[in-house]
Amino acid sequence: MFNLNFITMVTVIDYHVRESKKGDTFTTLTLQGDLEMIMSQNSGKYYATARKASIITTFNEEACKALVGTTLTGRIEKKPVDKPYDYLIPDTDEVIKLDFTYEFNPEPSNVEETVFA
Repeated sequence: MFNLNFITMVTVIDYHVRESKKGDTFTTLTLQGDLEMIMSQNSGKYYATARKASIITTFNEEACKALVGTTLTGRIEKKPVDKPYDYLIPDTDEVIKLDFTYEFNPEPSNVEETVFA
């Protein structure tokens, strides 16, 4: 039997003060999902990772700082993009082309998304 009370959660792990193209400043929160085991396409070995997404806030920097460590109901979902883009892998010189992004979804659309996350 499935546990239908299982709720997926994300954690606020960081925040950033950013600048818009118009020069206005705003803040974002970085959210991280649950641990996932992914098989490397190169080595065939598994590695641990977690999906991350950034969301815009109306909060000031002090409020964002206080939110680090907070958990929220929802999940981070992989979404296709219309136009592939280059992505520099952190701490390396490797640039890869991606055709997806990750977005926060506070309300998974069906029970399977919640139970099998």
